[in-house]
Parts: sequence; structure tokens; C-alpha cells
Amino acid sequence: MIRFPNAKINIGLNIVEKREDSYHNIETVFYPVMLCDSLEIIPSNKTTLELTGLAVAGDLQNNLVFRAYHLLKQDYHLPEVSIFLHKNIPLGAGLGGGSADGAFMLRLLNDYFSLSLTDEQMMHYASQLGSDCAFFVQNKPAFATQRGEKIEVIDMDLSAYSIVIIKPNVHISTAEAYQSIVPLKPSTSLTSLIKLPVHEWKYVIVNDFEAVLFSKWPILKEIKKVLYQQGALYASMTGSGSAVYGIFPSDHSVKLPLTNSFIWQHSLSLHKKE
Repeated sequence: MIRFPNAKINIGLNIVEKREDSYHNIETVFYPVMLCDSLEIIPSNKTTLELTGLAVAGDLQNNLVFRAYHLLKQDYHLPEVSIFLHKNIPLGAGLGGGSADGAFMLRLLNDYFSLSLTDEQMMHYASQLGSDCAFFVQNKPAFATQRGEKIEVIDMDLSAYSIVIIKPNVHISTAEAYQSIVPLKPSTSLTSLIKLPVHEWKYVIVNDFEAVLFSKWPILKEIKKVLYQQGALYASMTGSGSAVYGIFPSDHSVKLPLTNSFIWQHSLSLHKKE
């Protein structure tokens, strides 16, 4: 059985307050984009994980796909499987690729072994894997709060637009991004701001990380500038970076004078292959 874990973008990202557990409460809008990894499991006599595609740092035992399998195995009798993960979503980009892989693994195991887990149950497991993993269980546009694990699905459809995602050769760790952040609760919630026309978002919707990270990595600021020069209606860094995206009219042609960067262009349709 195979699934195609997809990335997400953040439309706005406000760091609201620091928590007693040293994490931060945020508010953001998650929107799925159809840049996908591929994830497959087949029966085996020993559970293993094989990775192909883009390089993944760290011990395979700590990969969220592997952790998702063992998390469910604590509560359910899961047979051994061979896991194959092909990475297309860049790491350290703010696109949620690792989180998507972990959540889709839970969904895949639920379907393959007929565990009959509800979305609520899977979101509970997903939140144990990472802050934004729960979003990928329902995988619909959502307003996210707390650490990103409290999800409220919203009515939002950007299928009339296209997106360009650019990730330069810059890797930003989440911990590093938070170091210089000063939390501040916004005067107007994103749930209100996203109801404005897309071309007005650039005046009111911000990613708080940009103020800190653009000065340290000027290439990120330059990419955002280029996207607006190319006709983007809205451009922003996603998550804690380092990917920057632009939202364009669907019939708009984009020519980017950039090298040494990952570049992906696609419609913002929510239709995807399962």
C-alpha cells in the first residue's frame, strides 16, 4: 500500500507567547500543497526503513515514519513491515515534510491493518510525534494554535491560484529560529485577516520569523522581493524557513533568475492522489 504525504505552507505565523514548558504558543493557517513524498509499506519478517530521494539527516530510528510505526505498536498488534520512503519535500524548509510523513504513516497503518482509528485518535497519536503532525491527519486548510497541534478546519479554497516555492541552500533549525523571537499577541486574529482578498494579505499578514531571519540570511529577503517583482499577489516565508513562497494568479507565467535553489511550481488545488 502506498500513500503520498504532501507539504504545507503557513499563511501567517504569529508567535503569541512563551510557555512554561519552554515551547511557544502560535497562531497560523496551515494550507496543504501538493509537493509530495511517497510512502509505501509491504509485509516483511523484520521492520526496516529504506530512504531514497533527498538526503535525510539523523538516525533512521528517529525518523517520524519509524517512530509512528512503533508508537502504534505499543497499543496494537502490528505485524512487521518494510517501509519505503522517497523524499521530494526539502528538509529544514518549513514545509512540514517530516511531520507529513509521520502522520501519513499513521493513516497508512490504520488503513492497511484495519485498525478503525478515528481522526481524533490519530490526531492524538500524531501530536506525540511533533507539533504540526496532527494537521496532516485531516489534511485540510486549518487554523492552528497552541504549539500548532490544536487544529480547527476552516473553509478556504485557493484553487484559483498557483504557487511557487523556493528553498535556497540554507538550513534553519526550529530551535535556532525561536532564539531571538519576542512573542506578541496580534491585535487581529488570522481567522479574520485571511477573509480579505489575497492581494491585500501582503499589508496585514506576516510571519514573525521574517523579522529575525531575513537579517541573518539576506537571500530569503531577496527571494521574497523577486517573487513580488514577478507578480506575486502574496509572498512569505513558510514556518521557520528557509522556503519562501509566492501566490500567483493561475495563468501567470513566472521566470525566476535564481540558481542553487530548489524551485517548485504548481496549482493550489487541494486535489491529490492518495
